[in-house]
Amino acid sequence: MTEAPRLPISGGCRNEPILKQRGQREVFCGLTGIIWLHRKMQDAFFLVIGSRTCAHLLQSAAGVMIFAEPRFGTAILEESDLAGMADAQTELDKVVDQLLARRTDIKQLFLVGSCPSEVIKLDLSRAAERMTEKYAPSVRVLNFSGSGIETTFTQGEDACLASMVPVLPDTAERQLVLVGALPDVVEEQAVSLLSDMGIGPIKVLPAPRADTDLGVGENTVFALTQPFLGDTHAALERRGARHLPAPFPFGEEGTTAWLRAIADEFGVDADTFERVTAAPRARARKAIAQAAQALRGKSIFFFPDSQLEIPLARFLTRECGMEATEIGAPFIHKGIMGPDLDMLAQGPTFSEGQDVDLQLDRCRAARPDLTVCGLGLANPLEAEGLATKWAIELVFTPVHFYEQAGDLAGLFSRPLRRADLLDLEGTA
Repeated sequence: MTEAPRLPISGGCRNEPILKQRGQREVFCGLTGIIWLHRKMQDAFFLVIGSRTCAHLLQSAAGVMIFAEPRFGTAILEESDLAGMADAQTELDKVVDQLLARRTDIKQLFLVGSCPSEVIKLDLSRAAERMTEKYAPSVRVLNFSGSGIETTFTQGEDACLASMVPVLPDTAERQLVLVGALPDVVEEQAVSLLSDMGIGPIKVLPAPRADTDLGVGENTVFALTQPFLGDTHAALERRGARHLPAPFPFGEEGTTAWLRAIADEFGVDADTFERVTAAPRARARKAIAQAAQALRGKSIFFFPDSQLEIPLARFLTRECGMEATEIGAPFIHKGIMGPDLDMLAQGPTFSEGQDVDLQLDRCRAARPDLTVCGLGLANPLEAEGLATKWAIELVFTPVHFYEQAGDLAGLFSRPLRRADLLDLEGTA
């Protein structure tokens, strides 16, 4: 089994022109982030102040059984609230009183804004301050917006983590903070690799519990595990922490570069780095080579959705032998995406934002072998004969670091194999 040839960098794409368009968009709202965040923070509760549509979205997306006690819920804005006939702040206080009386395990309460609450200008920051004074120190109340008016679905996590940074205690300790919600098994792999190199102490944001000794200060360095955390990145830098720029840990090459940036910061010698990473790197290369057989030489088109698009394009072109036609992202933050852009070969169109009709025209003209897009576009494009991959699946599936590298490649190869099988059945 041979490894796919790496594409030449050709100077990278950090300074390539970016097509910026603003028009109709096709994205999920930021409330979706609650689905994975409520599993990470075991003593937190996410109270969405929104409509019945918000409640239905969360319930259907989470797949929670009716008898379960999830760590999220919706305070429904009724017609009287929307019409200004009731004091929404007073009504919200009543709901929170009932919630905290019933759920004494809650130590962090997030008031989450939605499209309806933002339309009526409901001041959730004032509500959070008022409730913090009332329930402190047993419960910490914060707020963030998950509204879909101006955000994409991964920005819900970014807004949540950014809201936590200002209330973290000060610390002068020299420490590494890994920033971004990962599945527990993936997070454990990352911490294990870094610990085996002698790096520590290692903290994680979001921490599983509010009483975790996570602080931030001028001796804090942080590494992002997710590329959509622009606001959190800025909030940490305002607290004096320093970012370690690196390609994101997708695939063998990205994971190695991410680990090496941290290892260099903490003075890990080359022999130690090689000893810790050699075996998992070899496993990752082998798994990628097996899964990527169906990907080599195939073209791919990214619609802007999750903000994972640029690091995924880097992985697929350099490690799986694909050719990127267009790489669309909701936002391109070069302070975060720069290292991945530096590793991308020149050639694809880079687009930021979206006018979905114009982008659909470009996609149809390109006729890519695989299109990465949101659920709302996938079925129409499939009906036109284009193989698609749901962007949201890449957020809900463990895809980071060495042990998941083959699975990541497999997520893209399966739609192509399915399309080939359908073509064979159609010609039979």
